[in-house]
Amino acid sequence: MAAAAGVSYQTVSRVLNDSPRVRPETRRLVLDAIDRLQYRPNRAARALGLGRANAVTVVTANTMLYGYASTLQGVEEAARLAGLAVGVRVVESDRDVDVRHAVEYVSDPSAGSVVVVAFDPAGANVLRALPPDVPAVAATEAGGVPGSERAMVFLDERQAAADATRHLLSLGHRTVHHVAIPSETVASARRAGWRGALEAAGAAVPGILSADWDPRSAYLAGRRLAADGDVTAILCGNDDTALAVRRALYEAGRDVPGDVSIVGFDDVPGVAYWTPALTTVRMDFAGLGRACLAALVPELTGVVPPAVTPEAPRLVIRESTAPPRGR
Repeated sequence: MAAAAGVSYQTVSRVLNDSPRVRPETRRLVLDAIDRLQYRPNRAARALGLGRANAVTVVTANTMLYGYASTLQGVEEAARLAGLAVGVRVVESDRDVDVRHAVEYVSDPSAGSVVVVAFDPAGANVLRALPPDVPAVAATEAGGVPGSERAMVFLDERQAAADATRHLLSLGHRTVHHVAIPSETVASARRAGWRGALEAAGAAVPGILSADWDPRSAYLAGRRLAADGDVTAILCGNDDTALAVRRALYEAGRDVPGDVSIVGFDDVPGVAYWTPALTTVRMDFAGLGRACLAALVPELTGVVPPAVTPEAPRLVIRESTAPPRGR
């Protein structure tokens, strides 16, 4: 490029970075050479080379699950508009060695500022272990991560789970069973909202069935619930769990929603087209990711952007919930 324009590589760099220290005629020579050679700058390499001010690394325990992937998508979309490079570091587990490796990786200045997806113990442990000089913000469950003073952004899952539970109780169900996902701890927001709504209504609080991320474990939990004729309403930790539970109920000859009502969580694209269409809680994970990036922009660019607020979770009522038979 420099040779084609007849200038030094430093001059090319100044033109690419819009430096005012370039004469108009020299700038034109470089721009003409760019057009002739059809040059396209490698923005990711440029940002990483300039250090923390132009790059963001997302630390996450998973890149496939809907909530994690959609949060990552929101960060990437917002970063692209801001001209920032985005990298991803997967923390393998919440073991000390895996957390340490992730922290060491993002502590390098070339990793830029950090967004930690702290929906689970692995992400939460990374957040707590980050050195104070690493600029970071976290996407968390409602209530944040105890033991960390970092900036955190979250969706109010507690209120959403309570709304879903109250919806089922309002239809006449005596109680609501819960199949939990792995990211739910004993004090997690989803569990707290579900339990609080039951207690406020004076309803029995059933034991929680926990499922892994694989659908089979949720299916097995569904089989246990399907075998209990007193079960008429189930709140599932996410929509994939709801799908597996729905299959178990179908195989047991229990109709949805005639015999059992089901509510999911997340509003994954496509659940509106299930048979029956799934009642679920819509979660704006992409908006959560955009809000996390916006919280870092002043550190990254020195510019304070307009406030970015994710949409509040809301219950979307479809066909999978109805009054129990006889009500």
